[in-house]
Amino acid sequence: MSAPIVVHRSAPSGGRAVTINGEIAGLAHDDRDLVEFLRRAGIYDAEHCLDDPHWIEWRGGRAHRYEAA
Repeated sequence: MSAPIVVHRSAPSGGRAVTINGEIAGLAHDDRDLVEFLRRAGIYDAEHCLDDPHWIEWRGGRAHRYEAA
């Protein structure tokens, strides 16, 4: 089973697309953006799941890095 939240590779202009259960949540430019997307999706303890691979899969780059590709 894959994680319900995917943080995709960095965009050429910076930021990373975030999908939650296959639906686009937005473009995160830092962890604060990511936490806000998760809160909007009903995950209120979002800060604690950022490094949990059961919750989030970081694709195409290192976790917590959002600079341009």
